[in-house]
Amino acid sequence: MKGLIPKPIHILDNPFQNFKDLLFDNVSFRESLGNTFFLWIINFIPQIALALLLTAWFTNKRLNLKGQGAFKVLLYMPNIITASTIAVLFSTLFAYPMGPVNSLFHALGISDAPINFLQDKMTARGIVGFIQFWMWYGNTMIVLIAGVMGINPALFEAASIDGANAVQTFFRVTLPSLRTIMLYTLITSMIGGLQMFDIPQLFITPAGGPDNATLTTSVFIYGQAFKGSYMYNKAAAASMIMFVIAAAMSALLFYLMRDRDASKFKKQQKKLKKAAKAAAREA
Repeated sequence: MKGLIPKPIHILDNPFQNFKDLLFDNVSFRESLGNTFFLWIINFIPQIALALLLTAWFTNKRLNLKGQGAFKVLLYMPNIITASTIAVLFSTLFAYPMGPVNSLFHALGISDAPINFLQDKMTARGIVGFIQFWMWYGNTMIVLIAGVMGINPALFEAASIDGANAVQTFFRVTLPSLRTIMLYTLITSMIGGLQMFDIPQLFITPAGGPDNATLTTSVFIYGQAFKGSYMYNKAAAASMIMFVIAAAMSALLFYLMRDRDASKFKKQQKKLKKAAKAAAREA
């Protein structure tokens, strides 16, 4: 490693010192954690809501929507475009002082002077959240539609015979049957949100935006490891912390979305087995 590391390697006496420094002394890391969760929430909630709405629309046989293939391709298209291209596109749209959005606002009489959108913390966060939502709702929609296609059609026929309308069928039949697909979507989205890097890194210069408003943990790790001070120890510790957070949240999602009826059945089976063993010992 000589020549790659600009200073001597020092082995810490306390192996947890890097973790303590990050969690208790490093304000930027704590800000990056908060930003990461905030950006994930503001893009995932509308993403899953719109994806479920479109899924219900496309899979409703009563509507019999024409041209579904074309609609699906158009809605999925933002996910195909590279993140760097989208970052440049939105940077150009919200450019200051001359940009399409500023020109539109001036033409509509909304503002007389140019607005520097990217220098406002909430506006910058909102734009990054919208970009992530716009890029990924089509992918989520396709996954959910594939899940609906795998549901037994007899369930929908039985609901129709019982007089259930489209809303009741969706909430009483479709959603419960999508538990596994929803779990997959939630976990992959959560891990993707924790790894959010490309848009926050490329959209605003310098990376992190105004007052670290869009500084995510991945951008923080990249900055620690490959910029300026080359703090590989802090970057590695931050990566391990994110791994633990991702594992804990995944375990929580698995627990919350478990099949409660199946869990109860397994517990009952265990009790019966224990009772049978106890009875066999007594006999």
